[in-house]
Amino acid sequence: MSLLDTDRELTRLSYYAATAPRTTAFAPLPAGDPACDVAVVGGGLAGLSAALELRERGFDVVLLEARTIGHGASGRNGGQAIYGLACDITTIEDQLGREAARQVFGMSLESLHLMRERIARFSIDCDWRDGHLAVATGARKARALRDDVDLMAARYDHRVRWIEAGELPQWISSPRYVAAAHDTLSGHLHPLKFTFGLARAAASMGVRLHEGSTVVGLARDSRGQTLTTSGGATLRARSVVLAGNVYLDALAPEVAPQLGARIMPVGTYIVGSEPLAPDLAASLIPCGAAVCDNNFVLDYFRTTPDHRVLYGGRVSYSTRTPMDLASSMVRRMTTTFPQLRGVKAEHAWGGFVDISMNRAPDFGRLGDAVYYLQGFSGHGLALTGLAGKLVAEAIAGDATRFDTFARLKHRPFPGGAALRTPALVLGMAYYRLRDML
Repeated sequence: MSLLDTDRELTRLSYYAATAPRTTAFAPLPAGDPACDVAVVGGGLAGLSAALELRERGFDVVLLEARTIGHGASGRNGGQAIYGLACDITTIEDQLGREAARQVFGMSLESLHLMRERIARFSIDCDWRDGHLAVATGARKARALRDDVDLMAARYDHRVRWIEAGELPQWISSPRYVAAAHDTLSGHLHPLKFTFGLARAAASMGVRLHEGSTVVGLARDSRGQTLTTSGGATLRARSVVLAGNVYLDALAPEVAPQLGARIMPVGTYIVGSEPLAPDLAASLIPCGAAVCDNNFVLDYFRTTPDHRVLYGGRVSYSTRTPMDLASSMVRRMTTTFPQLRGVKAEHAWGGFVDISMNRAPDFGRLGDAVYYLQGFSGHGLALTGLAGKLVAEAIAGDATRFDTFARLKHRPFPGGAALRTPALVLGMAYYRLRDML
């Protein structure tokens, strides 16, 4: 059974789906023999960004989405747009050197500027709000957070505000945290509204979007690349961008040996509280920022314009939804905010993120005409936008920036398909124990 089938229930109680109703639908790829310059597989943020950037460069672009626009992680994530990568920047330094790491970090900042520019340019109403607050749950975590803040300032010229324990009540009203760091460039938004906005922008620019078009075949011949959908339709393209992340299993014979083994679908979950009194909601995070801690298995949360708390953090490696999802997440929320005891969850949903072994993004090529974007590792809300820009630059003839990422080495998860899940469970249990201690 594909992830597209197993995660269907996860979208049913999504706060995002409830507050961003679909107003536009796109027909499946029609029968016949259509052709284009570039075919993009995946209607999430990376695919939509690639389609936009390619169209702006004059390419004829067709985007194929297996379900609906924003169905995957793009429309279900925590809504936190944060600088940097999911991995430590030292991971990039170790592989590529200090100067290339500076370029990669600079591109992560560019991704936030790009997101803001697109929101303004295309008038996307997506509840954007400035600010991100990284918090530490104990003395050791506070030292690690301070070390990271100092490293960003010294090596990467990115400075954030350090907040000691005595100042914390002005920023967050919680007994859990002992220190924090506040970044004004980062922020948070409604990810499904943002994704829908990008889709409308792409369609208005002439990108042909097709939902309900699962790609099950990808073959090369003398005419280029031929994509075949589960409905039997075909599409010819000179180049292909694979931006389906963990949802490319229908293409397993073509991509599994090269791509599927290097990412792992990990379930992550969020609850949305019932509406709170406006004063109470505002008092929880007075600075209005999105918040996440710096534990390896982290909690992340924020408030919404309609005075709710969206609280995420629990993970699963089996692709099965935890049975006590809502109640367990509410317990986590009230541990952080004891003043919310008795508050109920009206929404509980989740989705799958594509984790790479080293948590670094995995961009590259299969042959000379098929590009892929994956491995955002739960840190892709902003970076997916830049990834689309980089792949468009590469297809247009300048692969300099794309190849900086493509030079990163990625190993397959150990144990293959049968053993990688229990191996990851054991590894994550170790890190969770470290967090608790």
